[in-house]
Amino acid sequence: MSGGWNTIESDAGVFTSLLSTLGIPDVQCEELISLDSDTLSTLSPLGVIFLFRYPTGDSSQLSGQRDGQLDHSASDPDANGNSPVWFARQSIQNACGTQALLSVVLNKSVTEGVQLGSTLGEFRDFTAGFDSELRGDALSNSTAIRDAHNSFARASPFISDEQKLATEDDDVFHFIGYTAVGGKLYELDGLQGAPISHGECKAEEFAQKVIPVLQRRIERYPAHEIRFNLLAVCKDLRIRARELGDSEWLYREEEKRRAWRWENALRKHNFVGFIGELAKGVVKQKVEKGEYDRWVEEAKGRTRSRREEARKKGRGGDEMDIE
Repeated sequence: MSGGWNTIESDAGVFTSLLSTLGIPDVQCEELISLDSDTLSTLSPLGVIFLFRYPTGDSSQLSGQRDGQLDHSASDPDANGNSPVWFARQSIQNACGTQALLSVVLNKSVTEGVQLGSTLGEFRDFTAGFDSELRGDALSNSTAIRDAHNSFARASPFISDEQKLATEDDDVFHFIGYTAVGGKLYELDGLQGAPISHGECKAEEFAQKVIPVLQRRIERYPAHEIRFNLLAVCKDLRIRARELGDSEWLYREEEKRRAWRWENALRKHNFVGFIGELAKGVVKQKVEKGEYDRWVEEAKGRTRSRREEARKKGRGGDEMDIE
């Protein structure tokens, strides 16, 4: 397997399964279709992951940090090697989705009792005394985390693992995390120099206070830009359904997990070989039946008919239709 990081989708099923693969089975992600603090509050979120189009041009007015204050003291280790916020600078392309996810759960492993499992527990302990630059390098070079991340990339034989660098003409999307740590609301963006503080925020106030921050960020974009995605990171909803004895809710959650497993299996499978073998089988069958030449000519005829029909529609578009 290549040493690079591949692109993964902003999908609740992908991120939930990634958490499970990394050893966190009791946390899930839930997609939010509106910026509604009441809806977010019902999930008792640990944090949120926000996906947005990231401007690649130096002249863009959107790429700079516009809201909140950089808080270097939050992530810089003290004399004992501890820091209030686990934050890592992003040092490699395509890792931002997993990095945003880890920025939430690693900060909640202490305050909310999220069980990290051996892989992430050892990683957090190993990087505890690092500054944000070293943490980013450690994350980028973690084989276990990278392999888990890459296992959810769409299989494609036509795209190299070594992705090209983005230009001003490319649409580039970026993941960042938001969570409440130590009584403050933090924006955790690996492309920034430090966590960004958005003011005082208790854990129970997170849903109400993060929504205005997200709204202000979205409002800086043109009105026609709608390519945003928001995932809430929360405790496994099946646990709450069992505690409440809500069998219908539990059934819906189990069905959702089954659908996620199916979709993730399709993402990982490369269908090019299957399609190639299927095509060869059809051709072989036509040859054996002596139907190959007629089959090819019929296909050519249908293609010519479609082209002629398209040409007629194109020519007739400028003519007045009189009945």
